[in-house]
Amino acid sequence: MGAAGRLEVVPATGAALAAALPDLARLRAEVFRAFPYLYEGDPAYEERYLHTYLAAPGAFVALALAEGQVVGASTALPLTGETPEVRRPFGQSAEFRPSEVLYLGESVLLPEYRGRGAGHRFFDLREAHARALGLPVTAFCAVQRPQDHPARPADYRPLDAFWRARGYEERPDLQTTMSWPDVGEPGGEETPKPMRFWVRREG
Repeated sequence: MGAAGRLEVVPATGAALAAALPDLARLRAEVFRAFPYLYEGDPAYEERYLHTYLAAPGAFVALALAEGQVVGASTALPLTGETPEVRRPFGQSAEFRPSEVLYLGESVLLPEYRGRGAGHRFFDLREAHARALGLPVTAFCAVQRPQDHPARPADYRPLDAFWRARGYEERPDLQTTMSWPDVGEPGGEETPKPMRFWVRREG
């Protein structure tokens, strides 16, 4: 299957989403192995995690499809349904109420399909979902890796400019920590990673 095939990004729910979960789990484990996440993923764990989006109120998933195959995906969930480490920075902020935030989980896309508009489509669909839920704030967090990290590719380009063009503001005052095993980490031990939020308010 070549990258020349038609790429479409569509919302997925119910049976269509359930059928895609195994492919989506493998995709997440593959894409997140790359810098900056360097995630030593387990597709079985990923599939269990993704079942959240089948039942959680207000959850949203978009799939990127090429010739019927899942090549990317993007997720969102009202912040009130997220884990404590994701909710905490907003709960401690005088500026935001967790009940007004749609948390944008992850967007993953195989490298050969990048640069074809899927990233914008992922944001368009999730921001439209936030409006449909009456949530005026969308937010996500990104891992912070040092500039001299030994696994940083020479041609690595962060997505900061893309996110700013979408109207998101980097918020050093909103930070959290998440843990996962880095690729090649001895014993597969989970270690904490600093995460920084980016936020957009509708209007």
